[in-house]
Parts: sequence; C-alpha cells; structure tokens
Amino acid sequence: MELTKARERIFLTSPHMSDEGYEMDYIKEAFDTNWIAPLGENVNGFERELAEKVGSKSAAALSSGTAAIHMALKAAGVGEGDIVFCPTLTFSATANPIIYQNAIPVFIDSNYESWNMCPKALEEAFEKYPEVKAVIVVHLYGLSADMDKIMDICKEHNVAVIEDAAESLGTYYKGKHTGTFGDYGIFSFNGNKIITTSGGGMLVSDNEERIDKVRFWATQSRDQARHYQHSELGFNYRMSNVLAGIGRGQLKVLDQRVVKKRYIFEFYKKELGGLEGVEFMPVNEWDEPNYWLSSMALKGKIRPIGVMEALERENIESRPVWKPMHMQPFFEKYDFVGADIAEKLFENGVCLPSDTKMPDGDLERVCKIIKGLWLK
Repeated sequence: MELTKARERIFLTSPHMSDEGYEMDYIKEAFDTNWIAPLGENVNGFERELAEKVGSKSAAALSSGTAAIHMALKAAGVGEGDIVFCPTLTFSATANPIIYQNAIPVFIDSNYESWNMCPKALEEAFEKYPEVKAVIVVHLYGLSADMDKIMDICKEHNVAVIEDAAESLGTYYKGKHTGTFGDYGIFSFNGNKIITTSGGGMLVSDNEERIDKVRFWATQSRDQARHYQHSELGFNYRMSNVLAGIGRGQLKVLDQRVVKKRYIFEFYKKELGGLEGVEFMPVNEWDEPNYWLSSMALKGKIRPIGVMEALERENIESRPVWKPMHMQPFFEKYDFVGADIAEKLFENGVCLPSDTKMPDGDLERVCKIIKGLWLK
C-alpha cells in the first residue's frame, strides 16, 4: 500500500475546485434558469466581478486567453504589416494572435532580474523599429515584469500596451494588479491556471467603448437588425454562461490559491535553495507574485533534464521553462532583439510541481528525489 501511495501522480498544476462548492451553486442556477446558451447572468457577473477584483473599469469574458490577446490586438488597431513587440520567453499563444492579424512579431529578450521583457532590449528594439503598433508584455509564471520602466518607454513612443497576464492573476506590481497597467490586459482560465473555467479568458481595459466593441466582434459582429446582418468580420469568441459560473465560484477562492502557491514556492526554496548551482526564479521588492509555477535555474553539473527524468520515473510531472519564440521553427524567421538570456533560461530552467492540492507529503517527496541527485 505504501509503495502504491508513494507513486500516486503528482501534477504540475491541475484544476482545483473550491471546497465550499461555490462553482456548483452558479452552475445550478444556470441549469435551473435554462441559461445554458453562450451568454447569461453568469457571464455578466463574471465580467463585473473580475473587473472589480483587479481594479479595471470593464471586462469581456471570452473563450480563451488567446482570443483575448487577438481581440486586444484588433482593438488596438493592429493590422496587416504592423510591427508588434513580443517577449521571446513565453508560450506561443502570446505570439500566435499577431499572425492572426497578419502583423509582424519582433521578439524581445528577457533579463535575469525579472525573467521577463528586458527594458534595455525593448529600447534597442524601438531604435531599430520606430514604427511599432503595439507592445505585448508577459508576466511569466506569475512574476511581474518591470512595468514602470516598460511603460515609460512605451509612453515615450506613444504605443499601445497589451499585458499578457494569463499566468499572473493575483500578482501585484507595486500594489496594483498586473493586467491593469497597459491599454489592455488579458487573463486565462485554462485548466492549469491559478483559477479555471475549464477553458476561457478575459480581456480588461479602462476603455469601456473598446470593450463594448470587443463584445460585438466576439459575438459574430451581429448588427442590431431584425434579420442577421454583419457589417464587420465577426468571431465566435464569447465565454459560455455555464463556464462563467465556474469562474465566478473560482474567483471567490483566488486569494486562497495565491497563499498556497506562495507556500509551495517557499517550501521548495527552503529545501532546495541551498543545493549547489540552484537559483530560484527572482522575486523583486516591487513584485508580489502569485507564484503560479515554482521554477528554478540550474547552473551546475545537475541539468534540468536529469531533474525532470528523475521526477518522471516517480510519476511526478515537471517541465522545462518555455522555449523562446525566436528559437521555434514557425517563428525563427522573425527578428529577435537582445542577447542570449532567454535562451539560457530555457536551457537551465525547470518548473516544479505547483499544484495547490499538494499536501506537505507530496512536496517532501519531490524534494527528496531532487536532493538525491546531488548525493550521487
């Protein structure tokens, strides 16, 4: 029995419904009122409650974080041939919508201080490409980018800023929620995020007129007419009323999830931070992360692949740090500005299990396996 229990699957991060059953209350209401259609009170409520939570004036609930980035780019006026700056160290969903708009991505390097977009590389990119339509900023693994420096640069060049806060809901930069500094912010509620709707996303902005327009585009751009009339290209991007009910329930436990994510990070840092060559992801004085994924960089003889394979043998999920976009087969033809920091983070980085359902026994099990590599 002990052997079987010891090998139970430990996930990187998985959906965690509330113990109180908040989600089912909202779902039941949708069923009881027969609002199973795409829109309804849960969608309206989720938009309102999320906007209030992060301190934004308006929000549009959409089918995914990717859809939210796409709509943000469109709302910012990005079109064919426009240049969009994008961090190279991110998931492809950040960059794909640039291509959807027939625009041109230029990838920006990271720095070691934040693991996010390097302000100096961003300045170099503006010198090389002064005609830029938008800048996408990512808050990687729940770590805030250095927003004061980035926003100062972007304001100087009068360019739209879109914050990809898909991984950073609940993160604060100098006391303010990430996703609310730029013109637009996006959040993801994919199954692996800190709160989930199974699949879904949210676009927030203080520009209520633009959010209204996004809702219109995302509902197939259906004109107000008795018949079906469409004067603009539309998209089927609105969130389901049932899924929005899950989101409303999940939002009630967001703060609890952040507390547990921080506990996991601090547990790992205490147990593993003293190992030779181990450096954990940076937490700056201006940053209050949600610690979505606890990640570390290895600069000694033990390599990330060794850690991941050792955990895999014990039925424990982990993964590398994102492979930079400028190294991806599809995106390698596009320009990159910077040095090799993002590449080094990819080569040396590993993301540890950060599931909020993990008891201390699971954390101890992970740490014991990793420590064992340094004893060989």
